[in-house]
Amino acid sequence: MKPTQNFTFLIADDHSIVRQGVSLLIKELFFNAKIHQAGNFKDTLKILRETKIDLLVLDINFPDGNSLNIIAETKNIQPNIKILIFSAYDEDIYALRYLNAGASGYLNKGSSEEEMKLALRSMMVSGKYITQNIKDRILDSYISKKPINPLELLSNREVEVARLLIKGYGNMEIAEYLNVKKSTVSTFKNRIFEKLEIDNLADLIDFFQLYN
Repeated sequence: MKPTQNFTFLIADDHSIVRQGVSLLIKELFFNAKIHQAGNFKDTLKILRETKIDLLVLDINFPDGNSLNIIAETKNIQPNIKILIFSAYDEDIYALRYLNAGASGYLNKGSSEEEMKLALRSMMVSGKYITQNIKDRILDSYISKKPINPLELLSNREVEVARLLIKGYGNMEIAEYLNVKKSTVSTFKNRIFEKLEIDNLADLIDFFQLYN
C-alpha cells in the first residue's frame, strides 16, 4: 500500500477537536487522503449516501443516538465500507459488541498516537484492527468455553432480579414482587455483580443495554 493512494475517509464524532486530531493523523499517513467530517448521525448518513468512503472512523455516542444502531444502515448503504470504532468507552465491555454488530475494528481514545497510526494503517491494509487485549479475550472465551456475552452466565432468576434492579426496584420491592425473602434478593444481587465483575447499578445498566 502506497501512502499516496487516494483513500477517502469519514470521521464521525460530535467533538470537533477529535475530528481535527484524527484528520491530522490520517494526513500524515495518507498524503492524498480526502477527509469528510460529520458531527451527528444525520450528516454521517448523508455523506455515506453521496460519497464512496473507504474508512469510517466512528464514535459510539452522539446527541442523536448510539452508533450501534446505524452500523447496519451504514453497511446497507456501502457494503464494503470499513468501520473503525474510536471511543473513550472501555473496550473490555464494548469492543466485542461492536465487532459483532459489523464494525471492523475498535480503538480506545486513550491510545497512543503510534497505536492510532497502527490502527489506521491496519484498517486500510487488512480491513481490520483489534488490540492484543481483545484478541486474548476472544481466545480465552474459545478455550474456556465461557460465553463472550457475560449475561449468559446469569441464571433465569438472576436475569429477572437484574431487570427489576434496572427498573429502579429496591430490594424490599423485589422481595415482595418475587415472593422471596429480602436476604434472598441480596444474595441474588451479590451473585449478579460477582458474575459480571461489577460493583454498581450503572455498570449493570450498561451491560444490559449492550448485551441483552
